[in-house]
Amino acid sequence: MRFGALGRTALVGLVATLVVTGCSSSGDQSTSASSSDMKTDLLIGQYPGADSAPLFIAMERGFFKEEGLNVKQEPIQAPQAVLGKLSNGTMDVVLGSYATILTIQEAGTEKFKYIADSYQGAAGAFGVMVKKDSPIKDIAGLKGKKIGVNALAGLGTLTMNPHLKIAGLDPKADIQYVEVPTTNWLSSLDKGDVDAVWMTDPYVSQAKKDLGATMLLDTMSGPTDGLPITGWAATEKWVAENPKTLAAFQRAMAKAQNIAATDRSAVTKVLPTFTKIPAETAATINLGAYPTTLSAQRIQRVADLMLDAGMLKQKMDVNSMIYSSAQG
Repeated sequence: MRFGALGRTALVGLVATLVVTGCSSSGDQSTSASSSDMKTDLLIGQYPGADSAPLFIAMERGFFKEEGLNVKQEPIQAPQAVLGKLSNGTMDVVLGSYATILTIQEAGTEKFKYIADSYQGAAGAFGVMVKKDSPIKDIAGLKGKKIGVNALAGLGTLTMNPHLKIAGLDPKADIQYVEVPTTNWLSSLDKGDVDAVWMTDPYVSQAKKDLGATMLLDTMSGPTDGLPITGWAATEKWVAENPKTLAAFQRAMAKAQNIAATDRSAVTKVLPTFTKIPAETAATINLGAYPTTLSAQRIQRVADLMLDAGMLKQKMDVNSMIYSSAQG
């Protein structure tokens, strides 16, 4: 397992949020939280997986309440499904794969700012799963098959494509990607609706336990080793209109992220409270890492990989999407 701050990279933003030394009840913060122009009721969109564990740690331990925030959460399939809510302000912050947010950004459907990192890949936690009795024995065997992913232009396809190419397959011509909601990953594989499913843990572990499934391809290895996975984002409009709320959200999340990065038990304890994963499965899953800093350099790697895969039409400067406290 890999936990903690990762790499000596250029660290951008979240300067205030990284001071997680127990100052949540300081005079400055209570003053900010009581400001009359601060939005205090928030709706957060989250994936029901290990990525969202810090959010639920923050809720469970009262970090948001300490900041004067009343936070509610809503499970989502992908940011595209809740763009209307984000645009009209009924949803405030969303957890999205970097690949998905970058796709939306380039299309101009909405403009986002990254406000906090969430999850980074690690071996064994992300991969293509096949049933116990599957005739597919290697990556080449995926030719002409249906592979379930939670988003057609998202992390799953992004991390699979380089491996498929290495195996001599054309992801566009040889593979049929099928959109399958995260909560249906196991049932779709079990019923044979698809031949394989790209999954993340804890679903990977549950598929092994309940279905006898095996991992055909670890998509956080080789060319995609340690790839940034998901981050918290808000629209540029929301960020501009709610700087105090944003700062309070970042402070609360920074505390929770630090806990997730250093205490595995805190993550595995909270997982069963918002996923269908049993406690015994959560205790043994492979976890990715929880970065405690927001790094444009790390996320740029995702954008560059997407450009190479044809998922972006032109090179994107991720640094322009990183929220800096100086902007507030």
